[in-house]
Amino acid sequence: MFHSVRLEFNRGIMWTLVLVLLMGIVEMNISQHYTPFQWLSHLRGRRQNAGWQSEVVDCPLECDCPTAYPTAMYCHSRNLQHVPYVPSHIKYVYLQRNQITGIQDGVFDNATNLLWVILSHNQLSSDKISDSIFVKLESLDRLYLDHNELNRVPRNMPRSITDLRLSYNKITKISSKSFEGMSNLTTLQLQANVIEEVEGGFKELKSLNMLDMTKNKLRRIPNSLPERLQQLYLEYNNIESVPAGFLTMYPDLQFVRLAHNTLTDKGLPSSVFNTSTLVELDLSFNNLEKIPLVNRNLENLYLHANKIKEFSLSSFCDTVDGTNFSKLKVLRLDANKISARDIPAEAAYCLRLVSFIDV
Repeated sequence: MFHSVRLEFNRGIMWTLVLVLLMGIVEMNISQHYTPFQWLSHLRGRRQNAGWQSEVVDCPLECDCPTAYPTAMYCHSRNLQHVPYVPSHIKYVYLQRNQITGIQDGVFDNATNLLWVILSHNQLSSDKISDSIFVKLESLDRLYLDHNELNRVPRNMPRSITDLRLSYNKITKISSKSFEGMSNLTTLQLQANVIEEVEGGFKELKSLNMLDMTKNKLRRIPNSLPERLQQLYLEYNNIESVPAGFLTMYPDLQFVRLAHNTLTDKGLPSSVFNTSTLVELDLSFNNLEKIPLVNRNLENLYLHANKIKEFSLSSFCDTVDGTNFSKLKVLRLDANKISARDIPAEAAYCLRLVSFIDV
């Protein structure tokens, strides 16, 4: 009798173990036959993390809509290959770091109150984004499409956007209609593309104050920049010269970076940087042989890694006395053809705010 009970007990344990193993094999088999989307949905359906469960029944299975942030939809880093349906109450969509190649029509149609759409670090291509995909998003403030495969600027973007990121794509050209009507745009990032020409595409950006076109293939500074522009970043291009009167055309410019280009003395008109609004000027890693004339209000000047042969104090102060001095705080001249011996003693009066001169 006792032996029989023990046998039945062992037999029960054995069947339990077999059942557990079978469930594991079935689940593994399911995971191998599901698409990444289906498998992720299957796993999410079994998850019991109450802190991230949504009270909203229309939250897509492949995303999280936490109760603590009821207007946010988190779909980042999920191996997604498409943009999920966005519910009408959502204002912030995070879709970065997936494998999304296109945006299907209608996916944003009900979410007309969207403020942020983050699609960075995907595989978006221009031919898989329709011209009407963003049209209904009349309140959109931020659109991040950086680190994708776009070869042109998407068309018909909402005029409400203030922050647009298109860096690290394959855009070759900025046309006159690329940013048509986007008068509220304040920040535009276009760095690390292959842009060679700009056909007046910035004319209508009346509110733009920061433009980053670092690491492109520009041979000249774009024409018709917005008048309110304050920051202009053009490092790592092929720019050979700066137009005469360039800074007078843009009286609000404070930060200009032209490092890693092919600038020469011949390409710089004599007083092109003598403007009172400029705070920082970076001309490092070019082919300059002279220190250009700069305004006394300039605070940071980077000239390292050029071919400068002499230290000209007149580039900073036309006269040297107790009241006439430069406001420079940082001056870099290292990796040129001058040394500390080339700096005249009068520099202590003219450059009295500079704590140290790198030579």
